[in-house]
Amino acid sequence: MTLTPPSLTLYPAIDLKDGACVRLRRGEMDDATVYSSDPGAQGRVWQDSGCAWLHVVDLNGAFAGKSVNGAAVRAILGRVSIPVQLGGGIRDMAGIGHWLEAGISRVILGSAAAKNPALVREACHAFPGKIAVGIDAREGFVATEGWAETSTLTAVELARHFEGAGVAAIIFTDIGRDGMLTGLNLDQTLDLAAQISTPVIASGGVGSLDDVLALRDRAANAPGTIDGVIVGRALYDGRVDPAEALRRLAA
Repeated sequence: MTLTPPSLTLYPAIDLKDGACVRLRRGEMDDATVYSSDPGAQGRVWQDSGCAWLHVVDLNGAFAGKSVNGAAVRAILGRVSIPVQLGGGIRDMAGIGHWLEAGISRVILGSAAAKNPALVREACHAFPGKIAVGIDAREGFVATEGWAETSTLTAVELARHFEGAGVAAIIFTDIGRDGMLTGLNLDQTLDLAAQISTPVIASGGVGSLDDVLALRDRAANAPGTIDGVIVGRALYDGRVDPAEALRRLAA
């Protein structure tokens, strides 16, 4: 039997802090809930549930400006066969090349993209299809350095910088909703997708399967491309069952 592919890719989030899988509220490092001390095993759980991708963020690395949770990332890579996208603290070509060589399928550039757009273009040229840009927004404005700084640049303005550069996806996160289970910022997410040609991955605030399905339904009738949705706390808390979500998305 041939299975219908999901209309949206479900990306389980594995956020790494001090070697453990955690979830933050609104990006606050001192407001973290630890869900697993074994990132490799957690990655395998999401793979075994049917998920086709993993979204991994080195939270310590995002603040430090360099990879910190490398051992945890390698543990995940050692336990799964599905592709993994990684962000957090990757700020130069050497770091990008290191993680792609280690087995990461897609590198996410966040702060580096906002502060050094030329790096994104260089990386896209050197590693076609392997570079995503993470745009984390606070009230519509781009935040960097692990969300500790907020710029005067809007999410749409930054995304437009990379039109035609070969970016595989824009990962858009509404910081105010991240980890709060209050639902995605559908209006801002869809508005961003409508104004660029690059596919958008939605993130921040999923609290139930209804939130995921609402994104799917609104995206189906809107301009632009929504490629997927990142889900964190709602998966760990059992508010979203991954197998059920995948079944409904493929329906």
